[in-house]
Amino acid sequence: MSREILLLVDALAREKNVAREVVFEALENALASAMKKRFKEDADIRVSIDRATGEHEGFRRWLVVPDDAGLQEPDQQELYSEAQEIVPGIEVGDYIEDALEPIEFGRIGAQAAKQAILQKIRDAEREQVLNDFLERGENIISGTVKRMDKGDAIIETGKIEARLPRTEMIPKENIRVGDRIRSWVLKVDHTARGQQVILSRTAPEFIRQLFENEVPEIEQGLLEIKAAARDAGVRAKIAVVAYDKRIDPIGTCVGMRGSRVTAVRNELGGEQVDIVLWAEDPAEFVIGALAPAHVESIVVDEDKHAMDVVVDAENLPKAIGARGQNVRLASELTGWQINIMTPEESQNRQEEERSGLRKTFTSRLDVDEEVADILIDEGFTGLEEIAYVPLQELLEIEAFDEDTINELRTRARNALLTEAIAQEERVQTAQDLLEVQGITPELVAKLAEKEVLTLDDLAELSTDELSEITGLTEDDASQMIMRARAHWFDDEA
Repeated sequence: MSREILLLVDALAREKNVAREVVFEALENALASAMKKRFKEDADIRVSIDRATGEHEGFRRWLVVPDDAGLQEPDQQELYSEAQEIVPGIEVGDYIEDALEPIEFGRIGAQAAKQAILQKIRDAEREQVLNDFLERGENIISGTVKRMDKGDAIIETGKIEARLPRTEMIPKENIRVGDRIRSWVLKVDHTARGQQVILSRTAPEFIRQLFENEVPEIEQGLLEIKAAARDAGVRAKIAVVAYDKRIDPIGTCVGMRGSRVTAVRNELGGEQVDIVLWAEDPAEFVIGALAPAHVESIVVDEDKHAMDVVVDAENLPKAIGARGQNVRLASELTGWQINIMTPEESQNRQEEERSGLRKTFTSRLDVDEEVADILIDEGFTGLEEIAYVPLQELLEIEAFDEDTINELRTRARNALLTEAIAQEERVQTAQDLLEVQGITPELVAKLAEKEVLTLDDLAELSTDELSEITGLTEDDASQMIMRARAHWFDDEA
């Protein structure tokens, strides 16, 4: 039998032009699989073949695991304390092995062993082809549609077969077998048995790469695409910046008679492309991103990472776009939440905010509306600013003398201290909420601030309310509410 094994290894190594070691490993796996059939349980079998003589040995083995971890796979593991009794001095991570009776090679069958070896060789070849592809560092690949599979297109490019999912195709795009198309390499799935390279024609990165291929100034470092957003097949926006003052970034991307942008549009099925100037100032960038709409004014809220953009009635449809497309793409491009509003809506919001601030100042500082309005007009938006801004800034308010300013600072600090104490008491009252899986001390503080102090308070919230208070996703909020309601059902039982 030993001689048969060596002859088989040598023959397959020559036939398939692979190293003898690859064949030995495949044969060891085949013998281990055959020995495993002796056991009803899921045994872990190791086979070792002597490379010189062809003699083989088989072992059943158990992995030594920590006592506190427990036996996750009882048929293949042994607890450390028990393993010490069997093999003194053994460590966690080592194996306990029992020798098995050798198996006759003929019982496996040379054909079965050969098939196992060939499969391993095919897997190795496939992995090598994929590694060669990855080493080339290609972001866009061009290939031919070999076949359609459940709506997905299988693209053949060299020795690689890639998959273009239906969800990553441009809407209304009619892809047929034999078509030659270009796509963005979205990801590589090493665990997939079929096509491991997944493609996309809808990703924003695809349009960026297409422009980089068409505009040599980008590769030269004279121009950069800072951001891109797409409504695939309909409209896209890209933001560009030039690092050479002699270059017009928009004109360079458009090309002579629109040649460059037209080439990109043709690849994307006629997708409209807006090219806007990137700006370091977020407000300026947003104004450019909303083109062709003209912006009247803009208010930036750094805390919420949002902007209120005011446009007149004539520019409102342009700013919003069909089905909200223009403002949505501008938001994706800039990374800011953009709220489009008319001058009337902006005025109403400002009046609401002013009314709320006036109420806060009059009640918390115990001042009249005239003093509250002065503070609002000077740009104060909360008690923290009054309490802790540099004294000199407050002294610049002409309507107040120094005594008034000191009194306002004292009242603001006292109000904040009182609120902090009250909030701490609420948090202490709400400690029972920590019993709910997923509730953290930070979430308890947010809930307590909104007077959600008990399990019943939490259980009675709607999903939208909890999401707004905590910032959780709707799914997470829904699950948390159901966990909070569990005690209702326990009581009923």
